Amino acid sequence: MNGGKAFFDTNVLLYMYAGDPAKRKRALELYREHDPGRLLISTQVVQEFYAAGSRKLVIPRRELREATTALLNWPLVVVSPTHIAAAMEIIERYRISFWDGLILAAAESAGAGILYTEDLNHGQQYGPVLALNPFRPSSV
Repeated sequence: MNGGKAFFDTNVLLYMYAGDPAKRKRALELYREHDPGRLLISTQVVQEFYAAGSRKLVIPRRELREATTALLNWPLVVVSPTHIAAAMEIIERYRISFWDGLILAAAESAGAGILYTEDLNHGQQYGPVLALNPFRPSSV
């Protein structure tokens, strides 16, 4: 198990429940590799998870509700005005979307060293947070 704090982006969580079978397997492995108390998400991630799970992936409503409720028991960064201000600085510095900047601001504020995501450059350091795409082929 990994002892450092890791932040899971929405897409990683969604793959734990639906989508590509290979990505689902990898997302579940990644979850099991970390101590539950060291896995972080934010209120933004929970909201996106529920919205995307019901609209895009059409996860059955009961399963989606149970999964979303379970996520509320993870160590949770409640997005605040401080995070929004930090996100604005991050997006100017790295030229990324506001939503990705907000994810990075939440991860950094919680002390996460790693952000697992498909949405940012694999291997890029964003301040103290390293973005890793866990679904990237190892041969690339």
